[in-house]
Amino acid sequence: MNSENLVFSPIQIGYRKVENRIVMNAMECCDADLEGNPSDLTYKRYENLFRGNAGVIFLEAITITYESIARIHQLSILPQNKKQLEKFVSRMKQINNKPLFIFQLTHSGELSNPKFSKQVTVKPLPGYGGELLNEDDIKHFINQFVEASKIAYDVGADGVDLKLCHGYLGSQLLRPWNDRKWKYGGPWENRSRFAFELIERVRNTINDPKFLIGSKISMWEGFPGGFGTSSPRSGYPDMTEPIALAKGLEERGANFIMQSAGSPSLTLALTQPDKKIPDYVYLHHYFSKILRDNLKKQTIVMGSAYSIFSNGKNNLRALEPEEKTFLYWADKNIREGIVDMVALGRQSLADPLIPEKLISGREKEVNWCTACDSCIEFLIRQSPVGCAIYNKYYRDSLKKIRLEEGKLKEKRT
Repeated sequence: MNSENLVFSPIQIGYRKVENRIVMNAMECCDADLEGNPSDLTYKRYENLFRGNAGVIFLEAITITYESIARIHQLSILPQNKKQLEKFVSRMKQINNKPLFIFQLTHSGELSNPKFSKQVTVKPLPGYGGELLNEDDIKHFINQFVEASKIAYDVGADGVDLKLCHGYLGSQLLRPWNDRKWKYGGPWENRSRFAFELIERVRNTINDPKFLIGSKISMWEGFPGGFGTSSPRSGYPDMTEPIALAKGLEERGANFIMQSAGSPSLTLALTQPDKKIPDYVYLHHYFSKILRDNLKKQTIVMGSAYSIFSNGKNNLRALEPEEKTFLYWADKNIREGIVDMVALGRQSLADPLIPEKLISGREKEVNWCTACDSCIEFLIRQSPVGCAIYNKYYRDSLKKIRLEEGKLKEKRT
């Protein structure tokens, strides 16, 4: 093990301590059963993640309602799921009780798929739609988030991520685009009301200081009126409101902020830098640094988009070969105070055992993410998500999906 690399050093998050600074990011994988419970595929994925021994593992975008969902096989956290979730968490803790297990709670809002659920909206973006939400709806959603947080606590989760990113309901409310004249729109005081009321309610409801609460936020969504801009029609980054959001969450008891950017349905390459535009990764470093500079030391900043670095086989320019790798940038950014922990998304699908392999000095055994983005193709197609490069099950699945689609196109023509 390279003991000098700070990514392998311990860190305190609230009243909890973890042995390393690697985070396995929340990755939606569309493999729940029809009731929203973990399936055999879900178990296999997370069992491997826990064997991988990361410091923190996030449970993917688990919905607080099955009325409005983005994925037909999305995990849900409703009263009827409680027993199955308790069994699920217990199994993961039996495998390895060292990683912290944090549930990412979400509501899809206008990203809900109208083919099989109710699409709702704060204010429709061009190309989107849905039933317009009112103040009673938002109050109801807050109650659902609070109930979901209680379930997460009761089943043994170590904390919750109240999702405020990637185009889902939380970010829809925060956007300058949400200029409706209502309690949750218009001026910042109103647009931030949902986020701040929510974290206050959750923190007050779960009276256990060891239970971690935080949020993943898109610092800049990358389109006019998106979060991180200054007005409904401006597109350039303005960090005034992202800073205000992070500090407001901190003041209300947040233990961590997970930094992200973009809105995958609109600005995917910004959310997860790809082969063509890997340089977007430096924007993520910039956003992490802004958070780190504006938050108290005890509020942990988790940075994302580190999968693009892999083992240095990427299209990043003006760097020496040894300066292009995940390990180099993880250590550098922690050492320079840009971020406290680093998160892996696509890389966690390519090799869920990567933390343990790196910790034990087996870097050559790592299955490094190639940024092929087949995992995104699965997600778009509403199919169970995994790595088609290293996992035969998903490789065969992708071939079958593409073959069937090809046959369908032939029939149409």
